[in-house]
Amino acid sequence: MRLGVSSYSFARSLTNGSMTLLDVVDWVADADADHLELAVGDELLTDPALVDRIGQHATDRGVELANLAVGADLSGPDFDDQVARLRAHLDVAHRLGITRFRHDVVPWAWRESDQAEFEDRLARIVPVVRSLADHAAGLGITPMVEDHGFAFNDPERLLRLVHEVDHPAFRVLLDVGNVVCVDADPLVAVDRLLPVAAVVHLKDFLVRQTPPAAEGWLTTLAGRAVLGTVVGHGDLPIPRIVERIARSGFDGPVSIEFEGLEDDRDAVARGIGNARRLWAAAGGPA
Repeated sequence: MRLGVSSYSFARSLTNGSMTLLDVVDWVADADADHLELAVGDELLTDPALVDRIGQHATDRGVELANLAVGADLSGPDFDDQVARLRAHLDVAHRLGITRFRHDVVPWAWRESDQAEFEDRLARIVPVVRSLADHAAGLGITPMVEDHGFAFNDPERLLRLVHEVDHPAFRVLLDVGNVVCVDADPLVAVDRLLPVAAVVHLKDFLVRQTPPAAEGWLTTLAGRAVLGTVVGHGDLPIPRIVERIARSGFDGPVSIEFEGLEDDRDAVARGIGNARRLWAAAGGPA
């Protein structure tokens, strides 16, 4: 299993300044991890020297940069600016030697008011995603959309997007935990999306039927509550998910993405260890 880490796992440390992206590269190099995904804002677009430092440092430390992940809204009024921005991010990925690129298509929190609004938004998004896929493919990069947020999270919606875009380079980043935000079954999501996935995120959540009176919990579409935690410590069927990934023969990057309240460095290290034990128990190839 090609098991690595998303830099988003260290969001708290990156935000409070106790780590930089260069520190994250060092952490991954010193850990039992095979690669790093860069989940960034627009800082790499405005600081080409930082891009070069990250690329050189990753090379020096023997860390593969497996994916560049950015947010986007391809349905808003600043459409042209968003497309130009994503093309610039693709150029950054190419400069870093990254061959996978994950982008959003709508804001994380957006959810349609009715089916007609969703169909209108989908019709606007599809040709843009297809055009971006063309540009990415020309750079040798696989573009992806993730099950993320509240609009394009259900596996059937993502499969429809893949079908509508109809581009050989366009794939999915399968996050095994995010689907619970729209109350979908993670096992069904894995079975449905793994055949079109280029990257897999292992993520775990605590799930409660009634939202606790505490900060940090996210309310799902059906009113349940979820809170990120260490992979293998939550309520998701992570052992069965890992078994399905192992049986499928998936050979792309599998990354821990942590977004809980625990110390991020300790949580990621524990998640890596749990994932490797579960992989071995599932009979997955070394």
